[in-house]
Amino acid sequence: MRRYALIDWATQGYTALVAVLVGCFHNGSTPGWPWLVTGHLALLGLVHGLIVGEGRWRVAEKGWSFVRHYYPIPLYGLFYRETGSLNQLFQTGYLDGHFFRLEAWLWGSQPSLWLMEAWPHRWVAEILYASYFSYYLMIAGVGLALFLRDRAQFLHYITVVSLVFYACFVVFIFLPVVGPYVAYEPGNGGLAGLAGALPGWPERVQQAWFYQLMAFVYQHFEAPGGAFPSSHVAVALTTVYFTGLYLRPLRWGHRAAVLLLCIATVYGRYHYVVDVVAGVVTALVVVPLGNRLYGRYGRGQ
Repeated sequence: MRRYALIDWATQGYTALVAVLVGCFHNGSTPGWPWLVTGHLALLGLVHGLIVGEGRWRVAEKGWSFVRHYYPIPLYGLFYRETGSLNQLFQTGYLDGHFFRLEAWLWGSQPSLWLMEAWPHRWVAEILYASYFSYYLMIAGVGLALFLRDRAQFLHYITVVSLVFYACFVVFIFLPVVGPYVAYEPGNGGLAGLAGALPGWPERVQQAWFYQLMAFVYQHFEAPGGAFPSSHVAVALTTVYFTGLYLRPLRWGHRAAVLLLCIATVYGRYHYVVDVVAGVVTALVVVPLGNRLYGRYGRGQ
C-alpha cells in the first residue's frame, strides 16, 4: 500500500463507492447490477495490480510506468458512461422540468433554444462545436504534456482533475439531468409541451463538420443524465488552471478555447445555463480542495 498515491486512493475510493451504492440500492433500473458490482471489484484488483507492479516488473519499464500513472484518464469515459445506468437508483425520471422552469425564471427565456437561432451561421457552428470537441483533447493533451515534462507536475494535475471528475459523477448519479439536447426531443424529456414550438436545427449549422462529429459522439457515447453540473466546463477550467500553472506559453490560447467551449455548451443545446454556472462553481470549490489535499498528502509521492 506504500506505493499508493493520492490519485490511486481517490480512484479506488470512487470505484468502491459505486460498487457499494449499486449493491445496496439496486432496483429495476439496474437489472445487471451483479455484473456492475463484479466489474468494479475486478477494476479494483486491476488498478491495484498496476500500482504494486510498478518497480517490480522490469519488462518494458517505461511503458509500464506510463500505463500505471496515466490509467485514470481512460477511466473517465467509462465512469461517465456508467452514470447513465445508475442515475435512477435514487431518482425516478429526470429533473429537466425543474431546470426548464428555473431557466425561465432566471433569464425570462430559454437561452439553449434561442442562441442557435440568433447565430445560425455555419462558421459560428464550426468554431463553437470545435471548441466543444476540444474538451476531449484538453484532458489527454495537457496530461500527456505534463507527463513528458515533469512527473510531479503530472501527478498534481491528474490528482486534481480526477477529483473534479469524480465529484461531477457522484452528482450525476443522485441528480440526473439530461440537458436540452435530449430533453427537447419529443418523448424523451417531456419538455416539448413546456417549450411550445421548438426551433429545429438550422440547415447551415447541420452542415458544419464539427456539428456532425459531435452528433456522432453523442449518438454513440453519450450517457443520459450527466448535464448538471457541466463536467465539460468544470474539467476544462481545471485544465486551464494547470496550463496557467505549468504550461504558460499555452495559457492564452487555452483560455480562449475554454471561453468558447462555455458558450458552445448552451449553443449546442447540451446544457442549460445553470449547468454552466454549476460547472464553474464545481471547479472553484474542488480545485482548491484538491490542491490542499495534494499539498498535504500527495507531494511526497
